[in-house]
Amino acid sequence: MDTTILKGKPVALKIKEQLSLKILDLKKNNIIPSLAAIIVGDNPASKLYVSSKAKAFSNLGCHSEVFELPKNTTENELKEFISNLNDNDQFHGILLQLPLPSNLNEKEILKNISPSKDVDGLHPQNQGYIMQGEPKFIPCTPLGCLKILDYYKIETKSKNVVVIGRSNLVGKPIASLMSQSFSYGNATVTLCHSKTKDLNFHTKKADILIVAVGVPYLLKSNMIKEGCHIIDVGINRIDDSTNKKGYKVVGDVDYDSMIGKAASITPVPGGVGVMTVTMLLSNTVDAAYNKLLQRK
Repeated sequence: MDTTILKGKPVALKIKEQLSLKILDLKKNNIIPSLAAIIVGDNPASKLYVSSKAKAFSNLGCHSEVFELPKNTTENELKEFISNLNDNDQFHGILLQLPLPSNLNEKEILKNISPSKDVDGLHPQNQGYIMQGEPKFIPCTPLGCLKILDYYKIETKSKNVVVIGRSNLVGKPIASLMSQSFSYGNATVTLCHSKTKDLNFHTKKADILIVAVGVPYLLKSNMIKEGCHIIDVGINRIDDSTNKKGYKVVGDVDYDSMIGKAASITPVPGGVGVMTVTMLLSNTVDAAYNKLLQRK
């Protein structure tokens, strides 16, 4: 069987082309889509990730600003900082880079971001809208997964979809979205996790597998049926002495073993990860559009 490689780049380019028209329209109304990104502490990976987001915004003529707060920032100080950004009309979206230092309660702090500026889709209100089938902002990674499925015309209606991972960021929202009556949904969804008994039993029944657990090579070729489609959300660093960096980036799926057995698969890197920043940009543009509509 020929396995189609579901690369994220062509999907992202198509979406950016569509966004550029929206951005031009907004600028005609003197609105520049703007994102406020907050980093607490000095996590190098977080700084690199936010830097890549800032570059993507700049390339499309949008604005982003990074606010770096010290590691010893208190919960009340961070909540007050977010409150000020909520009231700042310059910014249409607010991104709180996770993870936060261990002394801060992520769930409580995320509740303080205005739902209308929650372009990461993590506020309880926005997650509730997803459950009701009326999403306002979909978390960026699940939204990227859906766009890949749509771009490559992978049918979801009446298919058996197995999601491995139950995080609020990926697993839960993608499982909810895929089960609902959307053009990219109408599937029968099974949500698996660390307490699932006999994971193989479920994965072998899947027409579409979405894996998001952060465990390198968790999904092996003997765990799937021939012809299934695989979306690998995992991004893991493992030691590799042959690489000058000393490591390589791999997914949650044993990619090489799937070639010839899976109908399609996203690569890592180069798959879902490419989409995440693009969807953050898309959500921020939508937030700016909502602001424009409020004017009219």
